[in-house]
Amino acid sequence: MQHEEVTKLAELEHRHWWYAERRAVVAKQLKRLGRPRPGDQALDIGSAAGGNSAVLAQHGWSVTAADLSTTAVTLASQRGVRVLNSDICHLPVRTGSIGLVCALDVLEHVPADDQAISEIHRVLRPGATALITVPASMSLWSAHDEAVGHVRRYSRESLLDLVNGSGLEVSSVWSWNVLLRPVAAWRRKRSNGSDLDRPAPIVNAGLRTIDKKGIDVVLAELRARGEI
Repeated sequence: MQHEEVTKLAELEHRHWWYAERRAVVAKQLKRLGRPRPGDQALDIGSAAGGNSAVLAQHGWSVTAADLSTTAVTLASQRGVRVLNSDICHLPVRTGSIGLVCALDVLEHVPADDQAISEIHRVLRPGATALITVPASMSLWSAHDEAVGHVRRYSRESLLDLVNGSGLEVSSVWSWNVLLRPVAAWRRKRSNGSDLDRPAPIVNAGLRTIDKKGIDVVLAELRARGEI
């Protein structure tokens, strides 16, 4: 993601309904997974300015963030996040040392997503968990995807195909935002660049109240084979 888009995301993520909803989804999954053991390590890959890293820390994880963007690394560091300037395909992390990986809207940026998913498996301890989100449906491909550096969007089937053979097992996979998909499709057809912007306050508040479980974003919980 380019400097301008990372900076814009950092400015929006604490107020924009979409990022707030994603944090709420992640928080719900973390609560279900339970508190980590003392000293357990989480790796937030593609962390941008560290908004999701803060959610991990709030749930008791010792968090290290990682992002390829030097802008993201600078912004996260300024927020007090421990962060690595790193490519997801070549993580400077010891094999089998991580109890939880989050890669939220990351894989769609990576040409070699098979290598990325294998690297996630490498750093996880046996039995540890990865939470992954990706944008759904190539039918929603637009200038926004190109502006923010997407290589692809995923169907549920293509995400599962990616995971198969990686050493990870799928614990669950589901989606959200179905009620907004027609609106997203309409807007994307008219888009000539990034959709990262600040909606009007009344629109922002209204969108946060909608039950958005559906098929615009795919979330998968994966687990490294074996026992912790």
